[in-house]
Amino acid sequence: MDNKSYIKSLLVLNNMPISKLASIMTEKSGKIYTIGSLYGKLSRDTLTLKECQLIASAIGYHIEFLRNN
Repeated sequence: MDNKSYIKSLLVLNNMPISKLASIMTEKSGKIYTIGSLYGKLSRDTLTLKECQLIASAIGYHIEFLRNN
């Protein structure tokens, strides 16, 4: 699953429109995020790790790195 589909699925599961996500990201980061800028980043696959962490936090998740066995 690509990032765009994965994040859109999480938004649907948590009943959160992308407009709300953009608003929360703007509030938490101080950087302006719009629906268009988020869709653009998702379509171009240009999200930074910091933005992914911000998205996860806004939806109520966190990103964790686990070592493969």
